[in-house]
Parts: sequence; structure tokens; C-alpha cells
Amino acid sequence: MIKDILNDAESRMRGAISVLRDDLAGIRTGRASPALVERLHVEYYGTPTPLQQLASINVPEPRSLMIKPFDSSTIKIIEKAILSSDLGLTPNNDGKAIHLNLPPLTEERRRELVKHMHHRLEEARVAVRNIRRDAHNDMREFEKEKLISEDELKRGEEDLQKLTDKYIEEIAEQGRKKEAEIMEV
Repeated sequence: MIKDILNDAESRMRGAISVLRDDLAGIRTGRASPALVERLHVEYYGTPTPLQQLASINVPEPRSLMIKPFDSSTIKIIEKAILSSDLGLTPNNDGKAIHLNLPPLTEERRRELVKHMHHRLEEARVAVRNIRRDAHNDMREFEKEKLISEDELKRGEEDLQKLTDKYIEEIAEQGRKKEAEIMEV
């Protein structure tokens, strides 16, 4: 029973880390990365559609992205979505593709991005702690109902704490990597 609770908690914690990775990939650094715009939603026939389903995204140079729509009639709506996003980039449209040039980040903008990233890291830590709390409550419930012994509860709590510590450290590691990437000039 405790094993089931721990397995469930671990898979939910892994999910929280996965969401964090996707979030961090979307935060702009000095380098061009398709992850920057892949999840950008474009209004396509009245439906918000991720850009990666409408176009191929390439990195021809370290500081530029090329977005080539599969259907050339979507080029204007893709351009509009980029302009209305919070990326702060101006698209250049040559009729066949959209080119995005990433200007170097200012020191102030880097600090803002790091602050934003720390907010995302805290959200992930809170998610992991909430998962721990839920699993802990389930264990206590089992103990109250005499489905597990007090010793099993203690061991389960220790294992749950180790699991939580492991994922909190994983979040910190992701944060350190991304911060170094953002601050790199």
C-alpha cells in the first residue's frame, strides 16, 4: 500500500519536473531555440493552435529563428501571434518564411528573466510539497484505519521525505542551469 502511494507520488513529482522543464525552455536566453516559440498559440480557424503544428522552426544562426509555415496562407496570423506575445520580438516576413532576430539581452532584462525563472522554480517546489502532503495524508489515513502499522507509517514517511528531497534538488539543479544560461553574455 505504501509502495503504491510512493509510486503515485513519484510519478506526480516527475510530472511537475516535466512541466518545469517546458516552462524553462520557453524562457528566452541569449541563444535562439525553437522551444522559445514552439508552444506559442496561433489563432487558426478559430482554434488556438501551437505554432509547432503549423510550421517548421529552424535555427539558421545562433541568434535567429526561421519559421516556415506548412501552409503559406498562415504566415500573417503567425506573424500577428508573435507580435502579440510577450517575447518582445519583431518578425520579418519574406513571403515564404518568418525570420526572428534575437537581440542581445540587456543586463536589466537578464535580471528580470532570472526573477521570472525563480518564480517558476518556486511554483514547482510548491507542487512537489503539495504532492508530499497528499501522500502523507493518505499514509496517515491508512494507519488510522489499521491497514498499516505505525512502523510502516514511519518508514513510509522517511521514504516520502527522501523522494521529496530528491525532486526539490532536481528543481534547484534545473534552476542553476537555466540561470547560468540566462546570465551568459
